[in-house]
Amino acid sequence: QVQLVESGGGLVQAGGSLRLSCAASGTIYRLNVMGWYRQAPGKQRELVAVIISGGTGNYADSVKGRFTISRDNAKNTVYLQMNSLKPEDTAVYYCQLRQGREYWGQGTQVTVSS
Repeated sequence: QVQLVESGGGLVQAGGSLRLSCAASGTIYRLNVMGWYRQAPGKQRELVAVIISGGTGNYADSVKGRFTISRDNAKNTVYLQMNSLKPEDTAVYYCQLRQGREYWGQGTQVTVSS
């Protein structure tokens, strides 16, 4: 059993910053992949960033240079630092852990106003 608990979402002005956190609990394997997805109203869920246990991150082109994914393996926690936020970043952000099967967090709302 794996549970993912997200925090850090909220309302922010364009150009501002937010830091999302996702803490995993339960049976967590040492080798796994964690990532962030987002889904805006009327749009498909899309990959934002992923990071392996060793710390290598990959990003969607739309957030590259603005977002940074990191993880603390001792805490089984993944972070998403979001800078220079734009209204088009508005979405529900979901944390994912993959270790043979996929586990999802409940989602946290990020709203960026003009």
